[in-house]
Amino acid sequence: MKMAFGVTVALGIIGGGTAFAQTTTTIVPANPPGVWTTGPDSKNAAAPVAGQNSFTEAQARSRMEAHGYTHVTRLAKDDRSIWRGKATKDGTLVDVALDYQGNIVATK
Repeated sequence: MKMAFGVTVALGIIGGGTAFAQTTTTIVPANPPGVWTTGPDSKNAAAPVAGQNSFTEAQARSRMEAHGYTHVTRLAKDDRSIWRGKATKDGTLVDVALDYQGNIVATK
């Protein structure tokens, strides 16, 4: 009986050790380098992130306006389901994007 218990404990330790040795890889969607910049309106460094976007055009516009963007125009969802358009922020005309996570990113 003691032998069976010892074998069970040994196998549990060995099996548990291999579970900790496993690693995971996170795949971040590629964005054109140097095109989009994240800022205080984005919580994700990889933004804008492609994905099923449930924001309506009105909701996308309202979210941008709530974050200080004005004169939001040409708002359209692209093939990656990211809302893109033009807007003014701090007196500067920018390209603006809103992803399904609610991240807003802009470039001058």
